[in-house]
Amino acid sequence: MVNPRAHYGVDAPGVLVGLTLGGIAELAVTAVLFAVGWTIPAVVLLIGGIILVAGAAVFAHTTLRGKFKVWDAEIDRLGLKGDERVLDMGCGRGLVLLKVAARLSSGKATGIDLWVTKDQSGNSQDATWANARAEGVADRVELVTGDMRDLPFDDATFDLVVSSLAVHNIPDAEGRAQAVREAFRVLKPGGLLRLADFRNTRQYAEVLRECGAADVEVYDLGWRFWYGGPQGRTAMVACRRP
Repeated sequence: MVNPRAHYGVDAPGVLVGLTLGGIAELAVTAVLFAVGWTIPAVVLLIGGIILVAGAAVFAHTTLRGKFKVWDAEIDRLGLKGDERVLDMGCGRGLVLLKVAARLSSGKATGIDLWVTKDQSGNSQDATWANARAEGVADRVELVTGDMRDLPFDDATFDLVVSSLAVHNIPDAEGRAQAVREAFRVLKPGGLLRLADFRNTRQYAEVLRECGAADVEVYDLGWRFWYGGPQGRTAMVACRRP
């Protein structure tokens, strides 16, 4: 369920605005073309406008509701005992971080981020702390400002590392690979990794195999995690540290 007192922002707000305004503009031009009798170009624009508006609707559903349900199911499947130490890489305003924290009793959930607002609207430590208080889990949460390519944690610190739509924001392939290697480095033996992204997931999996990860798999997270349509589907990379 989405807590109405917590506010998790919108992923890639510029993309959602672009899809919405682009669709509205195309439909407006379509109306003009139909009015002057230019039927064929009007039909072409009509189809394009409908695709853009539908994509915006799917994108909005994912960022405001769909991903919440998907992550609830994924975390439930982990069967946490409650005493785990958990890291959320690129935690943003805390959606996954706080869902995990709610399942902990004596454990601790740590979120690390650079707090960039183009990746998520209103992204800041203050917003994440406000959400942690609204969810009633602030006592189980720690926030750190840092780069996932150089995690400020010792080897084998965490029982679980999670990340949602964050690693792809690193612009270069080697930087993304380094972030994945860092995620694996800070896992304890027997620890689990769950990394969701809509790009590069096969490459992340290959990096994990090179690190010696066990049970590496990549699986689709379904239509609730589509950003605009099937071309923006999200996949989960999962593994265990032996």
